[in-house]
Amino acid sequence: MTTLRDVTLRDGLQLTGKQLSTDRKAGIVRELLRLGVPSVEIGSMARPDLVPSMANTLELIERLSTDELARCWVWVATPRHVEKAAAAGAVNFQYCLSASDKHNQANIGRSTEASLEAMPAAIEHARGGRVQLCIATSFTCPFEGPVPEERVLAIADDPRTDGAEDIVICDTLGQAVPAQVTSLISKVGTRRRIVYHGHDTWGLGVANSLAAIAAGAAEVDGALGGLGGCPFAPGASGNASTEDLLFALRPDWLTPAIFAELVNLTDGLLAELGEPNRSRAVQGAHSSATAFPWALVG
Repeated sequence: MTTLRDVTLRDGLQLTGKQLSTDRKAGIVRELLRLGVPSVEIGSMARPDLVPSMANTLELIERLSTDELARCWVWVATPRHVEKAAAAGAVNFQYCLSASDKHNQANIGRSTEASLEAMPAAIEHARGGRVQLCIATSFTCPFEGPVPEERVLAIADDPRTDGAEDIVICDTLGQAVPAQVTSLISKVGTRRRIVYHGHDTWGLGVANSLAAIAAGAAEVDGALGGLGGCPFAPGASGNASTEDLLFALRPDWLTPAIFAELVNLTDGLLAELGEPNRSRAVQGAHSSATAFPWALVG
């Protein structure tokens, strides 16, 4: 069964102008887990001077319990990132590199080859924890344009990535269409468990996520209210919306009452951040069609 990971506290917060306290972030993690969201990406080890909203990630890791951390993921890009996060208590690591060299240089400060070369050491520092290989710009790059499928497949087949249990395929710019997603996911899916991370820049976040699932993806990423984007990828706007994805997927744990709580959580967070709500499902929940069980009443 396909599951969902909420990435609000990492990819969702990267472009916001406001920072959230460690207490506030911990509260959001716990609320998402309580409501039934299977897993949560809680932060990034990116340099705080470049991504200020991620500055308290280590404090957040230390604040969470062992049981909570078992369902939480941390974005990393170097062996040192993994070492520091693991020392704080993290057990799930998303090791990210880009299919395109120019984006990898902008995002991480090194070539894709250098990131691949460092990956075995990063896996070793994970101390037996779970590692994902995250391939950003799997479809298009803001600097190089379209990315050939063969480039992504070569990275997925590189023996230096063998310690990663999952491969995360990222439509970083939200420019892919369902046919492209179906093609790439079906090919990469013969290698390892697949997670699909889609953005909604061109309005196809949910459509592409559903195409990924149909092609074999076991998990999809979303952010509350469609928040987020990559600060090092010009043109990359919000993620696929967690609410839209859940409304489409209807996992067993999701009821209208839980959905209403999720919408309320989103409304409060985005108001606090001063960000617009891009979720169509949230907009629908606030509509006047109150005879529909998924609509909020009052």
